Amino acid sequence: MPGKTTLGLGEDLHAYLLANSLRESDAAKAARESVADQENARWHMAPEQGQFMALLAQIHGTRSYVEVGCFIGYGALWMAEAMPADSEIFTCEISEEFAEIARQNWRRAGVADRIDLRVTDAMSFLDGLLQERGANSTDMVFIDADKRPYPEYYARALELVRPGGLVLVDNVLWGGSVADPENTKESTEGIRTVTRTLHADERVDISMVPIADGVTIARKR
Repeated sequence: MPGKTTLGLGEDLHAYLLANSLRESDAAKAARESVADQENARWHMAPEQGQFMALLAQIHGTRSYVEVGCFIGYGALWMAEAMPADSEIFTCEISEEFAEIARQNWRRAGVADRIDLRVTDAMSFLDGLLQERGANSTDMVFIDADKRPYPEYYARALELVRPGGLVLVDNVLWGGSVADPENTKESTEGIRTVTRTLHADERVDISMVPIADGVTIARKR
């Protein structure tokens, strides 16, 4: 699904947005451009989303960050560059091939020692962190892995973050497919379900932000 640019922006307006807003490091740009011509390039976040999340982490004072789904490490790179050097960053990637590309990108940026990457599936990753660190132990969790289990990821993420902590759920607009009643794919239904869950969950304050492919931000009360 779309993810490289903000949904609904034409090419000219998106180019204007990047030219007048984006401050992307050379290392992040190199990581992004390294897969620009590949089919799976759509799996990494849009640069304007990376910058938005990095600024959000700085405003929030995030010092412990969990990323559910890593791909080539582009998003984690944004966060590592934005957060204090002694912060904790945990992420997972099920593919060893992509995990090694991520490590290379982080080494080139000089932030590899700040990131704890685990090659495993997202559910095992979250369950492992809950067992190791306990509930209410993390400042921010970003969910961007397989879409069907999104509701299960959210339940664990909300347990993991502290009161006042943030859970960010990616791809909540899903290229517009969530608004198509005839689209009943498991991935689409997973996003719809977690979106309804978030909307009804009185334990959090929320806002769905139409940046990139849509990000819902939930603050644990």
